[in-house]
Amino acid sequence: MKNILSDKAVRLFILLGGFFIANALIAEFIGVKIFSLESTLGMEPFKFNFFGEKDLGFNLTAGVLLWPVVFVMTDVINEYYGKRGVRILSYLAVGLITYAFIMFFIGIGLDPAGFWPTSHIDPGLSVEAQNSIRQKVSDYDYAFGLVFGQGLWIIVGSLVAFLVGQIIDVMVFHRIKKMTGEGKVWLRATGSTLVSQFIDSFIVLFIAFYIGANWSLGLVLAIGMVNYIYKFFMAVLLTPVIYGAHALIDSYLGKELAEQMKREATG
Repeated sequence: MKNILSDKAVRLFILLGGFFIANALIAEFIGVKIFSLESTLGMEPFKFNFFGEKDLGFNLTAGVLLWPVVFVMTDVINEYYGKRGVRILSYLAVGLITYAFIMFFIGIGLDPAGFWPTSHIDPGLSVEAQNSIRQKVSDYDYAFGLVFGQGLWIIVGSLVAFLVGQIIDVMVFHRIKKMTGEGKVWLRATGSTLVSQFIDSFIVLFIAFYIGANWSLGLVLAIGMVNYIYKFFMAVLLTPVIYGAHALIDSYLGKELAEQMKREATG
């Protein structure tokens, strides 16, 4: 009997799916940190004015480092495994992210060992050094809860935005592919990402902060626009990566199998 793992298409799906889900999970977990893109690059902050909000800069969630990669993976998986392949991985990712957050909240609720809240302070350091650490983080357990205990509305917003974005990405991808045929990979891959990321950028903010934190609609739209500008340029910059991924996958599968999978994926 043939082992299913000896099938190249199956092995490729496991590899792509694992990388897709890992990136989605990591993006959710590091997304609690907000960073300044300009400061990270050693630049002066930009100042945007959108929807009545002034002096906006590229203050982004750390999750944006990986979400463009997730949507590139979506397009690659879409190309070879079609809507069903992306749908299976998207639902699996949402389920695993939800499970992970449940485990985080259970972990936060556990009573810490007596030594653990101050275990990050090395007793061998000078008193000045120990006090400096205490000023930054005095209670390790409290910090753990702050980092991993994201608000419920943020979690709901990010999950809904991810799922809706994936569904729209798949729909736009196949609509463009049916219109243009097998050519113009850049158009269907980048075009579907730009549309889905536009919607994703506003859904997560609307649910997490307009509903969950009483932000004004103008502020939600302004922050969403700044986030989308970043995602727009990242989607364009990552277009060559899609061609590189196609070349590697076609080489691994062989031309005949790769073309067969693409035809079946289009349905």
